[in-house]
Amino acid sequence: MISRAPQTIKRFFKHPLFLSLYLPSLLAFIAVGLRTPILPLYAGEITHAYGLIGLLVAAEGIGTLMADLPIAGLVRKLGPRWGMIIGLIVEAGTTVALMWVDSIALAIGLRLISGIGFALFGIARHAYITEAIRIEVRGQAMSLFGGVYRAGLLVGPVVGGVIATRYGLRLPFAAYGIFCLAAILVLVFAKNHFLKSEPSTNTYGVNQIGLREALKGRFWIFTCASFAQVLGQITRAGQSLILPLWGADMLNLMPDQIGWAVSLTSAIGIALFYPVGIIMDKVGRKATIVPSFILIGLGLALLPLTHGYSGLLWISVLIGLGHGFGSGGMLTLGADLAPQNGTSAFLSAWRWIGDTGVSGGPVIVGCIAEALALPAASLVIAGASLLAALVFSVLVPETLKKKSRG
Repeated sequence: MISRAPQTIKRFFKHPLFLSLYLPSLLAFIAVGLRTPILPLYAGEITHAYGLIGLLVAAEGIGTLMADLPIAGLVRKLGPRWGMIIGLIVEAGTTVALMWVDSIALAIGLRLISGIGFALFGIARHAYITEAIRIEVRGQAMSLFGGVYRAGLLVGPVVGGVIATRYGLRLPFAAYGIFCLAAILVLVFAKNHFLKSEPSTNTYGVNQIGLREALKGRFWIFTCASFAQVLGQITRAGQSLILPLWGADMLNLMPDQIGWAVSLTSAIGIALFYPVGIIMDKVGRKATIVPSFILIGLGLALLPLTHGYSGLLWISVLIGLGHGFGSGGMLTLGADLAPQNGTSAFLSAWRWIGDTGVSGGPVIVGCIAEALALPAASLVIAGASLLAALVFSVLVPETLKKKSRG
């Protein structure tokens, strides 16, 4: 696979969705990576209550959760390009504002608004790639997108950690705004590179059906897959809070060391996204999704046994393997299930379900850590990950068998 790396990189830059999707997403994900290890530490400056720290980290997910379903109609009217642009503007503005905020309540409020922007950006992006990519190669396209996500989370935490160590925990929010601005500029000037997904096409017009019609014939699989996705997203969101807090509170590490540990999980994921995409398209979606959550669960279960920086790095490697196997898995599954004439409505519901887990994960971690301790929170999240693997394995059918969407 290493010998194919230059070819993979070349294909990435020549991909027809490079300017309309992958490049702006990469810049946005670097921005997200910047703040991933910083937000819990920033919240710790304002309050020492784990519950409030968890709530601040979860606030964006809660805002996204509230916006996912209503945003679908706006995406249909705006089209994916303007949906992504406006979403990024909202996210950037509310995140940069954290530089001057010392109130935990105001910080949580800004993160809630940021979640609305993230919902708009995410649903527009997901709807676009679902429409633009054929189902036969969807796994590879989505895993490439997952690789872009990991690349952003590889670069971002290191940059954010270095900036925070040298200049304080607030300056990374300014860097976040710079990367979002770059992504916005790419989208503004990439109009001619978008594929068949502007509002003028019937994909986003009056021919789109609503959520009730979109779920007809899909309710059982949607319910089972949604339950597993909630557990999986609780795992991922909870883990993103546990690792920085474990490094800071249990191991007394510096922000740059924590940033390196968080980035390591993404580095491992980047190494796997190419073969994972092939496996999804040749073997099946479950062949990668199930091992993903097993590995993440094992990593979180072993985290309480670490007593130093090297131990945290090894756990990061194990969790990174799990993230790598999961590259693009939830995106691909949602795209497989979405009906062609109800893409926006279905994906908004799919993302709403997932964002329930995203918003719930940090809150669960914070509450358990507040009541018991961080090791207990890590074990609970590990259990959620292993249960997600079980549900995906037993109750969710293999969607690769579907040759077309109804």
